[in-house]
Amino acid sequence: MKWKLLTLLSVLVLSMALAGCSNSSSSEGDENTVTVWAMGEEGKKLQEFSKKFEENNPDLTVDVQAIPWDTAHDKLLTAVASGNGPDVVQLGTTWVPEFAEAGALKDLSEYMEDYPNFAKENYFDGSVTSMENGDQVVGIPWYVDTRVIYYRTDLLKEAGYEEPPKTWDELKDAATKLADRGEDSYGLDIDRNDQSTPFIFAWQNGYEADVKNKELNLDSPEFKEAMEYYASYFEEGLSPTQEGVDIVQAFKAGSKPMFFSGPWMINIINDQAPDLEGKWATAVMPTKEKNTSMMGGSLLSVFESSDNVEGAMKYISFMTDVETQMDWLEESNTLPSRTEAWEKPVMQEDPNYATFGKQLENTNPGLQTEHFERIAQELLASIERITEGGADLDKELKEFNQKAQEIIED
Repeated sequence: MKWKLLTLLSVLVLSMALAGCSNSSSSEGDENTVTVWAMGEEGKKLQEFSKKFEENNPDLTVDVQAIPWDTAHDKLLTAVASGNGPDVVQLGTTWVPEFAEAGALKDLSEYMEDYPNFAKENYFDGSVTSMENGDQVVGIPWYVDTRVIYYRTDLLKEAGYEEPPKTWDELKDAATKLADRGEDSYGLDIDRNDQSTPFIFAWQNGYEADVKNKELNLDSPEFKEAMEYYASYFEEGLSPTQEGVDIVQAFKAGSKPMFFSGPWMINIINDQAPDLEGKWATAVMPTKEKNTSMMGGSLLSVFESSDNVEGAMKYISFMTDVETQMDWLEESNTLPSRTEAWEKPVMQEDPNYATFGKQLENTNPGLQTEHFERIAQELLASIERITEGGADLDKELKEFNQKAQEIIED
């Protein structure tokens, strides 16, 4: 079923009906205003942060609309259908293909030479992939994140590990020893709601997809072996099948001494478990064939319907300037997308930042298709049936592969 097209068409019909009651232009601003839609906590901070841009560009005013992540997707669909969107929009890396395919994002290729901050060589390889849609450039990386291992150094040491596990075998061995400490003790907490983790294991095992030719290769030995490895943590009692106690409290108590997460957890642990200082650290992902992790974060794109393209370009250039990114790091605790920013002393001297910097050199932004989230949710549903319901892994993966191929060929 052409579900994406039908969704857009239904929104378009509604928007056309509303158009009879409104003569609003395709942009919420004018030639002196740069309208920006930003999500979550970043959106709440961005209006005040944009004052420096306004000082540097007195002929321009920035109007930021902060949008909760849980309503952002529908709001963007409405904007695509109605042509009444912002000049600049924040998009998560997995959303870019969908809105690019819908024709909602302006091709920035012709502006690359005029704005040096946009150059692809300024960014990590994983980010460059997320910038592109075919031969177009549809977004500029604003901030990045990835997944690394958080671990209790003291408990790993008691289990015989002076250093964090560096391979799949070491990770499984360390998790087993930690889980063997007693009742309600686990080795590695895996968030089964995180759609990136199964793919992280698959990439580490050498899995590759050819999205351009719609060959997902989800029936490959590399993918199957990775899913077997993933599921084994639940089957062997090394990871809990239920969420249970909050991860920070469980980390503090020691019942969940290792887990995967992003940079936001650094401040959360420091704030909520200050007595753990000196007892925890971060490490890059373990290696099988390689130690790939997910490239997350957000890009800044220009809506095709923008009435202030030049203002939008200036704003994105400002937000992707190295010094601006360092200021934004201090303001929002989000990691800079510019590789040059990672050469700054603070990024090198802080061991946790240094871990993320090293991991960012080996990342993948996910399947670059507008169907990625649907495919990922189908996979999570299959994994739940395997780990909780005892379903046969081979059968589930075969059915998942069929569904995924149907989705991408839709």
